[in-house]
Amino acid sequence: MVKMKKNIKFLVMASMLAAIICATTLVVRIPSPTNGYVNIGDCFVVLSGWLLGPIYGSLAAGIGSMFADLFGGYPHYMPGTFVIKALMALASYYILKLLKKGKIKAELSYIISSVVSAVIMILGYFGYSSLILGKGLAAAASIPGNMFQGAVGIVSAVLLYEIIVKNKVLRENLILIREEDKNVKKHSDIQ
Repeated sequence: MVKMKKNIKFLVMASMLAAIICATTLVVRIPSPTNGYVNIGDCFVVLSGWLLGPIYGSLAAGIGSMFADLFGGYPHYMPGTFVIKALMALASYYILKLLKKGKIKAELSYIISSVVSAVIMILGYFGYSSLILGKGLAAAASIPGNMFQGAVGIVSAVLLYEIIVKNKVLRENLILIREEDKNVKKHSDIQ
């Protein structure tokens, strides 16, 4: 019964994060000259990995971002987006987990894991556009826009996580969803 409640809680949180990712990707859209757009959805892509772990976090990130491409008029990017955003969440989780075991300062661990996620996004979209969509080296034109989007995602994810950590209600309901965080009582324990 307890495991079923935990699975339902993860499923609900993953669904909510997928919806938030989709909405934040669609609502704040800055068109880019490379037939795409810059958005703040990556903030929640990274947060989904940090908060939900590798499986639910990756699925929330991939599905939410993929639906944003569908609803936003970019259906040809849907398969690539699903894989790229899922990998971003997966990397953000595992890199953070690895860095937490070391002696790296907590804030730096979050920054490093989100930077790696941004690099995955930049290289992933370049590879998808050049190889799958057939744009070749012309796909490199999207790199500056994706770098800007990555930077926005890094800053906003780290700031939003700090807000979550410092707010008792959010901390208990979001961060403590993961089994390994059940005993977290204060901010310094999370790191």
